Parts: sequence; structure tokens; C-alpha cells
Amino acid sequence: MWVAASTGFGTAISLIFVIGAQNSFVLRQGLLRRHVFWLCLLCATSDAILITAGVVGFGAIVTVYPMLPTFMAWGGGAFLLFYGALRFRAAFQGNYVVELNGQSAPLWSTLTMGAAFTWANPHVYLDTLGLIGAVSTKFPDPSQNLAFALSAISASFVFFFGLGYGARILAPVMQSAKAWKVLDVLIGSVMWILAAGLLAGV
Repeated sequence: MWVAASTGFGTAISLIFVIGAQNSFVLRQGLLRRHVFWLCLLCATSDAILITAGVVGFGAIVTVYPMLPTFMAWGGGAFLLFYGALRFRAAFQGNYVVELNGQSAPLWSTLTMGAAFTWANPHVYLDTLGLIGAVSTKFPDPSQNLAFALSAISASFVFFFGLGYGARILAPVMQSAKAWKVLDVLIGSVMWILAAGLLAGV
């Protein structure tokens, strides 16, 4: 039981820890200290749903719809290119009055964007449905399988809430427009690199 639980937690946290579009967005909201709880809850709950589906079995879906990964890659790549362009435009304009005042988009707009980063990103499906689902097959015993899934889900909650609320540690650094510009350039670069990787594999 302990082996299954530790494997589930370790597998999930190692996959989620990689800086990506979703994590960058959570980090940005954490720095703004706006809608952090609800955004982290959305991301972690979405992961819980996907991890559960992966453990139950995602391979059967891809077998029935073999073009699904390709469609996901095109959609995800387009979204990442678009959001990356928004961040580069913000950096070029250099107007960070809203950010410096700790303001952000309304709650529902933030959650909609968070949902898009989660559900329109093919990497999320690869990690949760594919890799975590594959590792879970090492534990065919129902109790061990459940322990694996719950531990993987808990890793997601620990990571996102840690990232969202831990971001405020960097708040003193983010007191200038220049710092926000650098952050947006970095986030935009991450988005476009991820998009290039997705579309190159189609």
C-alpha cells in the first residue's frame, strides 16, 4: 500500500512540477494575489478528474478515436500561440498599472482562462491520462490502485496550492513594471516553445 501511494505521489509531482502554461498562469495569479484559491482548486480538481480517468483507462478512448491526440495538439498549439502573443504584447506595451495595483481579470474570466490552460493542453492529457495511467497498471490490486490514484491526486492539490500561495514570496521583487515585463517575456517564451513542440509532433 505504501509503495503504491508513494509511487502515485512521486509520479504526479514530478510531472506537474515541470514549468508549463498552466503553472505559469497560476504563478502569475499568485503574484497578483487575486482569485488564487479558486484557480488552484480548479486546476487541482481538473487534475483529479483526469488522473481518475487515466487510472480507470484512457487507452480505450484513443483506440476508438485515434485522431483525438492530433486534434488536441492543434487546438492546444493554437491556444498557446495566442496566449503567448498576448504576453509579448503586454511586455511591449509596458503598461502594468493594473498589476502593480494588485488587480486582475474578474473571477469568472480567470477561471475560464485557467480551464482553457488545463483542458486545451494536450500535455495535461499525456501526463495524467497517459503516463500516470500507465504507471497505475503496476498496481492491479484494487486497494493499491486506489492508494496510487488518491496519492497522485493529493500531489496535484499540494503543488497547485503551494505554487499559488507560495508565489507571494516573490511579491517584493514584482514591484516594478520592468519585473512584470521580464515575467511576461518569460511566460510568452514558454508558451511559444510549448506550442512549437506540440505542432512539430503533429
